[in-house]
Amino acid sequence: MRRTTAAATAGLLLLTGAVPHASAQPSSTPAAARPNSVPPDLPPNTPPPEDKGIPDVKYERTTKGCVESDTKSELIKYMPWGQVHLNLQQAHTFATGKGVRIAIIDTGVDPRNPRFGNRVIPGGEYVDNSNGKNGTDDCDGHGTEVAGVAAAAKTEGDFVGAAPEAEILAIRQTSDRYEYKGDANNEKRASAGKVSTLAQAIVRAAKQNAKVINISLTNCGTPKGFSPDDKQLQAAIRWAVDVQDAVIVTAAGNLSDQGTGCPKQNDNLDPTNVNSISSPAWFANDVLSVGSISRSGAVSSFSVWGPWVSIAAPGEEIISVDPKGTGLTNANVTAQGTTDIKGTSFASPYVAGITALVRERFPNLKARQVMDRLKATALHPGNVSGKDNKIGYGMINPVAALTAVLPSEAPGFQKPQPKELNTTVTPPAGLDWPPIIVALSGIGLGGALLMLTLFVRNSLNRKRGRQA
Repeated sequence: MRRTTAAATAGLLLLTGAVPHASAQPSSTPAAARPNSVPPDLPPNTPPPEDKGIPDVKYERTTKGCVESDTKSELIKYMPWGQVHLNLQQAHTFATGKGVRIAIIDTGVDPRNPRFGNRVIPGGEYVDNSNGKNGTDDCDGHGTEVAGVAAAAKTEGDFVGAAPEAEILAIRQTSDRYEYKGDANNEKRASAGKVSTLAQAIVRAAKQNAKVINISLTNCGTPKGFSPDDKQLQAAIRWAVDVQDAVIVTAAGNLSDQGTGCPKQNDNLDPTNVNSISSPAWFANDVLSVGSISRSGAVSSFSVWGPWVSIAAPGEEIISVDPKGTGLTNANVTAQGTTDIKGTSFASPYVAGITALVRERFPNLKARQVMDRLKATALHPGNVSGKDNKIGYGMINPVAALTAVLPSEAPGFQKPQPKELNTTVTPPAGLDWPPIIVALSGIGLGGALLMLTLFVRNSLNRKRGRQA
């Protein structure tokens, strides 16, 4: 088994900040009537936050060591099941992501793995800007593994990322190898990362022409107040999608009892009032929120449900680039032992890479049209609506997304509007006696002729009997 040493986080990294709650923000819908699964309305023309391009506080390195490699650059000789299931080999005959820039907002992306070639671009730093690497230093390994799933090229072996020729814009926004001890104005943080700097990172990525932005991070917990930072995040997302034409792909969230994920599954009888809110996945109208499925096709046990889930992709038994070596890895070593790489963190970059393929093949589609195409061509769950709260519109289907002809994309297409059908109940018509009389007369005449025929026949038969 290939592995990386130290705690390369396979799940989601928890951002510092209040967990949003819908009813805390005034909107056109009364707070009491709005379910907590729906975010507040964003006031029209709300500007995105200013991107300061630096950490908001001075973080310090913790005693945790950076991720290392013990794979010895050996190859994993089998093709990842997710890659087979998604039929990426055929999808790459239509598009490879060439000319499309994917932003990876995460723990950074180390560009040294040969499967990245020269496609990693330093994009931004919100953790530690003292080394001048501008997003290309990854002490955790998480961001590099995410980037590998999204866009690693195929060299030796069978592994390949979803968009092997896409550009990778590296932005480091979080890390659990850093901490902030607090001061008079800011609370202590056990790891680097804040909702406000995530909003700034989205603005930065969009301004640097990223047409796909992957966020394998979540701020997840029980519903609480909707903070100013949450509003900044919402504004940044809306601006990136509608003004800068970027598709934002984000992890739906992982269940966890270790304090690094969502505290409780959204298995409520009323799915619109949830136990846990996962942000930015929560902003469902503006992002593609990605749930995880297993090799069997079932929803992963850790994948968080919610009305905001848009789509699903493989999120278990992940293979990706070794974040500190030249080979591949399929596991992480932590203080608790060796664990497979898994999580909605890794389902998300599959979708991000496939989004890049669609953006290459259909360059004239706007961000929201691309999102609609991916949802329309997904393998829908078997119910009346074609959507549920576990996998959204279903398993992403790359070949269909790259080849389907959708009437909704035709010029001048107008969605059919439902029409009201007016019906009236009328009494049955009265009996029409003339045809009834004619019919009964015909029946009577026919009966009389039949009786006459039988009488004549019997008479003849008797006569012949006497003559014999």
